[in-house]
Amino acid sequence: MENENTSFKNEKIEKNRELSIGEAMIPVFALIAMLAFNVFVFKDAALDGSNQFILLLGGAVAAIVGYFNKVDYDKMIDEVAGNIQSTTGAILILLMVGALAGTWMVSGIIPTMIYYGLQILNPTIFLAACVIICAVISVATGSSWTTSATVGIALIGIAEALGISVGMTAGAILSGAYFGDKLSPLSDTTNLAPAMAGTDLFTHIRYMTLTTVPTIIITLIIFVIIGFNIDTSGTTDTSAILGSIEESFRISPWLFLVPVIVIALIVKKTSPLIALLIGTLLGALAALIFQPNIVAQIAGTENLDFISGYRGIMQAITVDTAVETSNENLNDLFSSGGMAGMLGTIWLIICAMVFGGIMEAIGALARISKALLDMFNTVFGLFASTVFSCLALNLTASDQYLAIVVPGKMFAQAYRDKGLAPENLSRSLEDSGTVTSVLVPWNTCGAYHSGVLGVPVLSYFGYAFFNYLSPFMTLIFAAFNIKIRELKEKSVA
Repeated sequence: MENENTSFKNEKIEKNRELSIGEAMIPVFALIAMLAFNVFVFKDAALDGSNQFILLLGGAVAAIVGYFNKVDYDKMIDEVAGNIQSTTGAILILLMVGALAGTWMVSGIIPTMIYYGLQILNPTIFLAACVIICAVISVATGSSWTTSATVGIALIGIAEALGISVGMTAGAILSGAYFGDKLSPLSDTTNLAPAMAGTDLFTHIRYMTLTTVPTIIITLIIFVIIGFNIDTSGTTDTSAILGSIEESFRISPWLFLVPVIVIALIVKKTSPLIALLIGTLLGALAALIFQPNIVAQIAGTENLDFISGYRGIMQAITVDTAVETSNENLNDLFSSGGMAGMLGTIWLIICAMVFGGIMEAIGALARISKALLDMFNTVFGLFASTVFSCLALNLTASDQYLAIVVPGKMFAQAYRDKGLAPENLSRSLEDSGTVTSVLVPWNTCGAYHSGVLGVPVLSYFGYAFFNYLSPFMTLIFAAFNIKIRELKEKSVA
């Protein structure tokens, strides 16, 4: 069905008068200019809604170009509807990811991961341990921002006590945090990239491990070597943080059973929605067994019964919930937005589909794809142009989401025309768009992490090895044709 829809769309585009490359690029340039100005004005708050509206304005510019080229209004609306329909699976997965995050937080699963992760600290391998701890926490939470603002701050404090460079430490923290941000099914960028490229979440994650795992291994080796060649003093005292976690949650290794079961389902290629639903329900059961007091607290009662248990679990699944600890730095970590917390990303996807749908209807994406294929007539050239486009948007539009959304819609057709599976594009978007955002001082990610950690971007830039090695890794794979997956229909042909 998907291939038939794609063919149908392409047939409609081919019937239009072909735009010149200048006409096709008008909406793209207009969008980038408006986004850059919008982020300059709103900064971190740009994703609260103004960027989404800018995407609609970009669609309006594309519609004006289409109007002057005699493209029917109904045709544009039909393309938008088809685009939004194609993201139905991704939207449902995002909602289920929010539900799972809520139950895993109140059940103590995420706090347990953090609790045991913090205990692997050792002065000699402190930097490598920072990478591992932040990777574990970021995979568990799906957020590099939360990881940086909680455990990251604690690790910076420990580094200062040990006499270790805070620039090195921040680089290690961000390397681990963005490893998790790339691979966690709870991460919004990990869901956004496959939605833009046209593949599914777990196919994207499995394919992305091919470049991500070697990159994180190289990063760890570098930090181990650095660790053995620097002098440290003092001790790594995390007792206060561990004590705060123990006061608020019942920590038990049995809680690891839930993520183990979900991972096993994913490995067995269970449908993502089914795996996430099972993980959510198991998290809810674990919350009732291990954290009855927290469930009752969320429900607004002192004692847990059937009604309060139901109310507490449903609130954790659907809306904002938080568990307060005696350590203020941990409070942001132990909070979840539930399904409601995913609505911002869903809003972004829908608005991006409006822009992309109109661009498809007027033939702009097809024209840009044709131009790109003419300019970069090799597989490596297509991958390289994707990487450089993501980097350019991180520098100009100053937001990692837009560095995924715009190239994702712009290059999807070019990858199909080359007979390449969409996971090639989604992996490239993450390898270059997601991870490099933190290396740009005026990017929302760079400004945020720098401000939270108290370390200037230029101080940690040279040590965020994972972040700037990732684009090179994806280019190396493309250059040597390593694990470059073709479309199934081309392989069969």
